[in-house]
Amino acid sequence: MTGAPRARAAGPLLLGVRHHGPGSARAVRAALAACAPRAVLIEGPPEADAIVRLAAEKDMRPPVALLAHAADDPGRAGFWPLAGFSPEWAAIQWALAHEVPVRFIDLPAANSLAMSAKQTPAAAPAPAGPSDPAALPDPAAPLEPVDPGEQAAPGAGSAERLRVDPLSVLAGTAGYDDPERWWEDVIEHRGTGGAEAFTAVAEAMEALRAEYGHGGHEDDAVREAHMRLRLREARREFGDEVAVVCGAWHVPALGERTTATADRKLLKGLPKVKAEISWVPWTHRRLARHSGYGAGITSPGWYDHLFHAPDRPVERWLTKVAGLLRAEDFAVSSAHVIEAVRLAETLAAMRGRPLAGLAETLDAVRAVLCEGSDVPMALVWDRLVVGDVLGEVPESAPAAPLQRDLTRTQRSLRLKPEALERELELDLRKETDAGRSRLLHRLRLLGVDWGSPAVSRGSTGTFRETWRLRWEPELSVRVAEAGVWGTTVLSAATAKAETEARSAKGLAEVTELAERCLLGALSGALPVVMRSLADRAALDADVGHLAQALPALVRSVRYGDVRGTDTAALGEVAVGLAERILVGLPPACVGLDADGAAEMRGHMEAVHRAIGLLSESGPETGTQPEAGTGAEPETWPAAEARPQPRAAGSGAAGGLRGRWAAMLRSLAGRDGTPATPGLIRGRAARLLLDDARLAEDEAARLMGLALSPGTEPPEAASWIEGFIGGGAGGGMLLVHDERLLGLVDRWLISVPAEAFTDVLPLLRRTFSAYDTGVRRTLGELVRRGPAAEGHSGGQGTPAAPGFGPGLDPHRAAAVVPTVRLLLGLGPDPHGYDPMEAAR
Repeated sequence: MTGAPRARAAGPLLLGVRHHGPGSARAVRAALAACAPRAVLIEGPPEADAIVRLAAEKDMRPPVALLAHAADDPGRAGFWPLAGFSPEWAAIQWALAHEVPVRFIDLPAANSLAMSAKQTPAAAPAPAGPSDPAALPDPAAPLEPVDPGEQAAPGAGSAERLRVDPLSVLAGTAGYDDPERWWEDVIEHRGTGGAEAFTAVAEAMEALRAEYGHGGHEDDAVREAHMRLRLREARREFGDEVAVVCGAWHVPALGERTTATADRKLLKGLPKVKAEISWVPWTHRRLARHSGYGAGITSPGWYDHLFHAPDRPVERWLTKVAGLLRAEDFAVSSAHVIEAVRLAETLAAMRGRPLAGLAETLDAVRAVLCEGSDVPMALVWDRLVVGDVLGEVPESAPAAPLQRDLTRTQRSLRLKPEALERELELDLRKETDAGRSRLLHRLRLLGVDWGSPAVSRGSTGTFRETWRLRWEPELSVRVAEAGVWGTTVLSAATAKAETEARSAKGLAEVTELAERCLLGALSGALPVVMRSLADRAALDADVGHLAQALPALVRSVRYGDVRGTDTAALGEVAVGLAERILVGLPPACVGLDADGAAEMRGHMEAVHRAIGLLSESGPETGTQPEAGTGAEPETWPAAEARPQPRAAGSGAAGGLRGRWAAMLRSLAGRDGTPATPGLIRGRAARLLLDDARLAEDEAARLMGLALSPGTEPPEAASWIEGFIGGGAGGGMLLVHDERLLGLVDRWLISVPAEAFTDVLPLLRRTFSAYDTGVRRTLGELVRRGPAAEGHSGGQGTPAAPGFGPGLDPHRAAAVVPTVRLLLGLGPDPHGYDPMEAAR
């Protein structure tokens, strides 16, 4: 141990490091190999002593982290991340390989977690709540960079003193404006560093501690007191042949001459909670400072490369970049790599750096491999500079029962957690995919958002699901929190669903919960949820609440059979809700203001879609004509007078559609007394027209009444917005359904000249909501004008109704030979010439 930095002439080996520094990791490994201590002490929670030997397991792959959480409040947690290039990890691996005892000497997690809960924003950064465990203050974290020029003067009160970042101060003293670049030049680019590097760092920290004191970290005194006590215990057992690996900031404090009594006095009366600790996977992305973890570094992928590259790190790095870009179909050759290496080395020489660093390599990548484009540079930064590596922990690592069940389920479903976001397409007709869907839905109900539903780019069938998956380290905390509900994912999700059903305050909450129970196949929770749903549906008389609840129920009834779930009970409740909406909607539409009418229109549209789906879930009762059956609108009054069956089930659902259409007709035909808003009446007419339950002549009559001179302009604008408003997709419908455009055109032509000025602003209000392309197409159609009565498109071909000149036989005939060729029919065997026939 000769020449190694020590607290005294003969004392323990104090190795001051930078957390997650590959240069420090190499130096620590070399120092331990040279000095061969009898014990290794590491800055970290002492609770980890019991599980540190798991780091030697072959299934343990960094980056990993020690996760400590309060036993009675898993959301109160702290992480101690370790990457493959972390000095602490290098020390652990050396000690386990040489069968040397490893002990952690920092303040116990039981104390640090209790202290973080008591901190106030004025004294320290407020700990994140359970909703953001990744932002929790890390007891083992180094300091965030602070501009040395912004430091408070020595002797200023602790309340006014800023937190000191040693690297920033030392870099500024050396004339660097970037602490990362200073660290690379001084440590990373100078081999292992040897004892001289540790001695120089220790002397620099001692000078900084003399200048800045605790540097704005009041809790450091308590932590360092505990470190000294643990160090004394190790020296009594092993003598001075002890190595200590800790943050360089703490080295001067560990060498201070203090008494054990004084240190115990500092620790007396500290708050304490019962804590549990385990190993969890970590990611390079979470090591990056920009992703929210305060103890991080900006380029973990780059540092991992520097630590593991056996030689020629720049050449190997640029080769890796080229491989990534080629895999993404960018044109990159070996010549690009050679030129990029030359440019990086030239830049390093011009900037006076011992070797090309990350800045030089990125400049070379941008100029040579990316040709100045930011798009591939963003890919290189995300995939290589930061990285998407996810660590692994062995099965023997301690874990909560819920975490173990989740791990087993993931393995059985071949659904491996990954740090890189990916899309997963599921076919619910396959048992494995159906199991994956159930697992993801159950985890979402538990608040473990490993996957989020996405819009499928392929089939839109109900047996298809698309998920976006990405595993984040803080999800381990979410799993620990969910452990209070049960020991398996199924039992935990069932228990939470039952509790939420009993405590739900609104009908919409219970219906949404019922849908989630069906998606997650939580048959055990459905009886409780259904009782709660029936009770709230019976007591809730608000039509808006009923309308909000119906769509989710109908989706469950309509699509639940894909998962083989019995939805008969849900169907009965859905039919009952629909019946109550039929009765309550007309009076609820009276006397609404503009905002209330817009909200009610949304409810009406949702209920219309829901009843359409509900009626499709079984055969019609035969009591009402359906769209496309050829029934004339005049038969509706008689049909409305017929008695309707009230039995629950598919037959009742079919009758609902007819009664719903009758109710819409009643709303659409109101002339404003009682005062039903025009927005509601216009939308009701449009829904009937779309379902072919309203004749064009009747729609034109309703439009004429709504836009007549006797109607107030705001009311007329409201009706036209409901009928063809941009929010309802009326623009595209007018483009593709010239019948509707003809109705609007005929009404507009019939408007008297003296009323046109009043109508024009209303039309602008409606049509301005359409996209530019839609307005342009409508303008072309209007410019062309409608076909004249009886006009033919040529050779006796009748004109198409509405706008348009009818069929153009010359243009139609030109495509016939191509169509025959595509169909493999060959030339016309009878020598038929379509062009000649057209002429």
